[in-house]
Amino acid sequence: MKLGYQSLQAVRKWLRWFCSDARGSQIAEFAVALPLLMVMVVGILDFGSAYNIKQKVTNTAREAARLGASQPTNDLTNTMPASVLAIRDLVANSLQSSRLSNCGLGTVVAPAPGGAAPWKWTFSTSCGAAGNLVLTVDRGYVFTSTITAGGTNVKMIATNVTLLYPYKWQFNRVITVLIPSSIYPGTTQIAVGSVMVNQN
Repeated sequence: MKLGYQSLQAVRKWLRWFCSDARGSQIAEFAVALPLLMVMVVGILDFGSAYNIKQKVTNTAREAARLGASQPTNDLTNTMPASVLAIRDLVANSLQSSRLSNCGLGTVVAPAPGGAAPWKWTFSTSCGAAGNLVLTVDRGYVFTSTITAGGTNVKMIATNVTLLYPYKWQFNRVITVLIPSSIYPGTTQIAVGSVMVNQN
């Protein structure tokens, strides 16, 4: 069977169109690029969220240290001083007003301090699978200042507030799309601290 001239032209035109059509290659390129794009987007959002939480927790630690520095020290011999409970409550309320979970910190009681750190209380509460929220209040934190008296640097007594806030990463869910054998930590403790000199 012989093809006519017009039929040959039609076949050539169809072959040219078929060979120049890039839709199939675009779909293949998209399928290869999609997992990488997904990992990048989730990574950017996840690290941005962690940085935002760190800023909020840092502000909370500063507020707590500022409050602690203004509190009296005459109740620190008590088992659970009101001045330390005020710091705990401020941290719990500040986290909640920053739209972060305080994991029930406002109801936690710290064990009585003793030994080398008689003015140091540690409050710890579970935040579920993410880990523990730990608040440490040291009302007797001593550091050496740059101020001198008689040629000797003056030691200052301050309030040191340390917060360990658990952060659950979302990035570990998508990195395995690209690298199935990858091991990425599921949670991280965001650690911040603030020191303010006691006023009395």
